[in-house]
Amino acid sequence: MRIRKFLKTGCLPWLVLFLSSHAFAQSPGPQPLPMPPRIPAPKDTPYPGTIRLSVVATDVQRGIFTIRETVPVRGGEALTLLYPKWQPGNHSPSGRVDKVAGLVIRADNARVEWTRDPADVFAFHVGVPANVTSLDVEFQFASPVEANEGRVVMTPDMLNLQWVDVALYPAGYFARQIPIASSVRLPDGWQFATALETASTNGGVTNFTPVSFDTLMDSPIFAGRYFKRFDLDPGGAVPVHLNVVADRPDQLDATPEQIEAHRALVRQAYKLYGSHHYDHYDFLVALSDHMGGIGLEHHQSSEDRTVPNYFTDWSRIPDTRNLLPHEFTHSWNGKFRRPADLWTPNFNVPMRDSLLWVYEGQTQYWGFVLEARAGLITKQQALDAFAATAATYDHRVGREWRALEDTTNDPIAAMRRPQAWLSWERSEDYYSEGQLLWLDADTLIRERSGGRKSLDDFARAFFGVNDGSYVTSTYTFEDIVKVLNGVEPYDWTKFLQDRLQGHGPGAPLDGIARGGYKLTYTDTPTDYFKASETRRRVNDLTYSLGFVVGNDGRISDVLWDGLGYKSGLTVGTQIVAVDGTAYDPDRLKDAVKGAKGSTAAIELLLRTGDRYRVVRMDYHDGLRYPRLERDGSTSARLDDILSPRG
Repeated sequence: MRIRKFLKTGCLPWLVLFLSSHAFAQSPGPQPLPMPPRIPAPKDTPYPGTIRLSVVATDVQRGIFTIRETVPVRGGEALTLLYPKWQPGNHSPSGRVDKVAGLVIRADNARVEWTRDPADVFAFHVGVPANVTSLDVEFQFASPVEANEGRVVMTPDMLNLQWVDVALYPAGYFARQIPIASSVRLPDGWQFATALETASTNGGVTNFTPVSFDTLMDSPIFAGRYFKRFDLDPGGAVPVHLNVVADRPDQLDATPEQIEAHRALVRQAYKLYGSHHYDHYDFLVALSDHMGGIGLEHHQSSEDRTVPNYFTDWSRIPDTRNLLPHEFTHSWNGKFRRPADLWTPNFNVPMRDSLLWVYEGQTQYWGFVLEARAGLITKQQALDAFAATAATYDHRVGREWRALEDTTNDPIAAMRRPQAWLSWERSEDYYSEGQLLWLDADTLIRERSGGRKSLDDFARAFFGVNDGSYVTSTYTFEDIVKVLNGVEPYDWTKFLQDRLQGHGPGAPLDGIARGGYKLTYTDTPTDYFKASETRRRVNDLTYSLGFVVGNDGRISDVLWDGLGYKSGLTVGTQIVAVDGTAYDPDRLKDAVKGAKGSTAAIELLLRTGDRYRVVRMDYHDGLRYPRLERDGSTSARLDDILSPRG
């Protein structure tokens, strides 16, 4: 009767609300389970005892590192062991805990069970038995044996031992407060290089001088069957060496002129920064087609894998020589001076990447500048490299929706996973668009000061402090603005924010223009651009047909909203034929040339998976390649930037 009355009086909505509320009150639904106990936060207090870490790195056929670790403990207390998750220089939670295998923990030869934290799989909880003073930890690091598993770090002829892959450490302490003594056994007859100091060698085992845990993690090893060492600062107060391993012994044959260019890199860096932040420095260089690629900075060394013909094909591959200047610069920018939100007390506290446009962007800038000043490349090659970068980012249409500043989140958001639409999605653009930003700043300082000041002055004031120290000094956005204003007063906050948060159109090319050049396109690639195409085995038609295609016909990049995009091309599409004839890189370029001034479309036979189709590209503007053209109405500031310092 009451329900009928409600219906008659128009109170149905109230009835529904009443019944719904009653139902929810009777059935509250699932409730969240409590989270596991919080992992102890790091404290800046000394760890009681020295960890001992032993690594056997002789199983080069299977790529397996065998680890034994002794960890001092207090009996009867709970212990959490951490595997490094956030690795400096990677800017992301990239630790390969999935490659840890065979983990067994013992106390006085009795097995002690461990439990992985279900919320943080990089943490292992251990109940330490009473009256125990240390735990013995054993495991293997089953490194990738193929590229699809991850970066290959061990081959039959060389290896890259990264301590972050082979060590567990106790939670609750700053990494700098945990002492550790390490040792390694390498294959017989192999030589190695590292920033660590050797304490002794006995029975094929090398023991290193004890250091803090964070120093050990920052001191990797390159070792190999074929090894050569070059002194890059003969007679210098602070030793600098180029340590090279290679797939074959003949690849180690560097000419005196090539080594002199690397020595000039050290001299030019000292002239730029007016300081050093190491007591010795070791370039760890692998010339290999088999070990995985890397360019990773450290305080007193860098890990650099490059092409095997780095020395032997020197004149044909100028685009390979930026790696070492970039990583060397990081000793100042990134390792010594580091963004405050990127510094963490241990390797499991999350990093924040908001200032990577300085950390990586300015490093990218100085890397190219120092490369030219040292004579590793010519001034013209450097100009051609800047042209290639300017063109790339002038066509980065993703700027419409995603500002440069947001790309600093990419290492965490994307983890360098492949992207089908790079020009629209954007990636780690803080590197090379950051390079253009700092060229803009450099030329503006030079213009406003009448050539009396430059970004060199900023580098010396910002990175050159505390000469000889390699204790990290952090900085903020405000610190950058303050030092820029000390060099040349200006509204640098607005300058930077406009470029970090802007949406174009186009790239920030004011530095190119103010430097005395303009970006143009011609039908002939620069020698630098052509060398890059040849080395990568691609045909780069980005600025004409809107895609990059390999010599095998497979498309590797498509420009968003370009002609290829509008024709339905995607990454992975295979070009089978051009105008009815089997694909060949030169045939495709000839077709583009032939279509210029005609009305005939370029016809491509494509295969995607098991499907074939024909597309006709109505394009008649010929080949287009970027280059810088001198603008005589403006001072050639870029020429001066690239000139060596006396």
